[in-house]
Amino acid sequence: MRQWIAIGAAAGLVAVTLPFLRKQDDKITDLLSKKKEASGQAVVTREVTPPPLTDLDLTKIDDRGNVATAPAHGDRKADLTISTKYQRAAIGFLRAGHVPEGAVVMTDIKTGKVLTWASYVEEGPQRDIAAEATAPTASVFKIVTATALVEAGLGPTTKQCYSGGEHRLKASDLVDDKRRDKWCATMAQAMGRSLNTVFARLAARNLDRDKINNVASRYGWNQDVPFDVKIAPATLTFPDDDLGFAQTAAGFWNSTLSPFQGANLATTVANGGEMIRLSLVADVKDEAGEIYKGSTARQVVRRVIDESTASQIVTMMENTVESGTSYRSFHDKAGKPYLPDIRVAGKTGTLTKPTADGPFYTWFVGFAPSRKPEVAISVLVANRAKWKTKATYVACDMLRVYFADKGAPGVKDPSDHDATAKR
Repeated sequence: MRQWIAIGAAAGLVAVTLPFLRKQDDKITDLLSKKKEASGQAVVTREVTPPPLTDLDLTKIDDRGNVATAPAHGDRKADLTISTKYQRAAIGFLRAGHVPEGAVVMTDIKTGKVLTWASYVEEGPQRDIAAEATAPTASVFKIVTATALVEAGLGPTTKQCYSGGEHRLKASDLVDDKRRDKWCATMAQAMGRSLNTVFARLAARNLDRDKINNVASRYGWNQDVPFDVKIAPATLTFPDDDLGFAQTAAGFWNSTLSPFQGANLATTVANGGEMIRLSLVADVKDEAGEIYKGSTARQVVRRVIDESTASQIVTMMENTVESGTSYRSFHDKAGKPYLPDIRVAGKTGTLTKPTADGPFYTWFVGFAPSRKPEVAISVLVANRAKWKTKATYVACDMLRVYFADKGAPGVKDPSDHDATAKR
């Protein structure tokens, strides 16, 4: 009898408290939702079908107002993190250079917010080139190889003598020969001047496919890197022969890169080896109001390399602008820097497809200031045999726009006049 009394009392208690518990559950759910939103994570503010970012079209970015926008599914419109000033400058530089195809991606180092997402096709349908990974990585891949070499115990001051390999690598170029090796360079100098034979020989002697693949994978090659839109993965394959391995390590073919991934790579090195999630969408609205709010907080994806390794890579990349392949584009004819008192870390890449009408690809991937980074940039230019500008010139001009906008002393905005006049 007492058992049935107890059961009845419990049932009554449940009946009385159930509405209260349901109200508390609703409050808890609401609090959790608000906590998630307050933490700066991206949130769906109203459930819709299909998901909020469906069909986001970055080939139709509208940069005419104060806020850049892009269309999405149906009547949806996305507000973007892009600076309309930088976006217009990027398109202007590519157009003024009569670039057949090109892209500029610029990011905020601390937050990962995309400041520029400019894709340009001179003739034919517009494509989101910033998201494509069809261009060869070229010598930008030396950043990956250099990272693997540092992890193997080498460093910026490691010296290697060399000969040959300026435009192509032969098996004989991989062999140390005191009679032929009339020049020597440190790894830092080799990075700056993009010396293929130095990287090929050091890789052949100190690395293997697994070691380079491991580093490349951590940086994002052959991986889906998280982003607001679908990005074609950067690719990497190695030939079976030793020469093919060395050629790949030096940046000759067998790997591809998207301008997005170039910016992601630069942002990762600039952040001391920590990969953060890049983001482009601030919010999405339909005719009834907001349906999505983009992240506002820095989100760490993973640690790619340790800070000491990243610092050594930065040291090598500084040589590119200070005395290497980008010196001329970052300095005037008198040797005066266009970015006075601002050190830039960068890596160029140049490669021509071995066909009669193959595109002439040029890259610049880097960030500035090199020791207190604010902004990362990735520029791809695919030219014909005759060209007016290359990626390294566009990158310099974009950094000038950025730092002039920030009030950096002595930096002039080249978009205020003919950006190609100085070339």
